[in-house]
Amino acid sequence: MSPADEKLWATLINVGGLFFNFLPALIGYLVLKDRGPFVRAHTATALNFQLTLLIAYVVGGILSIVIIGFFIIFAAYILNIVLCIVAAVKANRGEWYQYPMAIRFVS
Repeated sequence: MSPADEKLWATLINVGGLFFNFLPALIGYLVLKDRGPFVRAHTATALNFQLTLLIAYVVGGILSIVIIGFFIIFAAYILNIVLCIVAAVKANRGEWYQYPMAIRFVS
């Protein structure tokens, strides 16, 4: 895969997390992980971040019985918007990016 294609796919995977949560990162990781080191790194970090957010959403949903759960869900939603945009911009520039606060499930 050419470097331009790697940048394009890495950008699309990161932006896809805004709309479809972990599905674009999972599909991108499974399909594109052997196509190049740049796209593999971005899909793996996006998948790790989206799975971490999924855990935060589940914990927030459980804790919504108590008021704190709504704040957790809201904070996770805002983090998803901001950090996915930052990651997409970095990927489009061809820079490596690691999401902060993401648990490493895949590498």
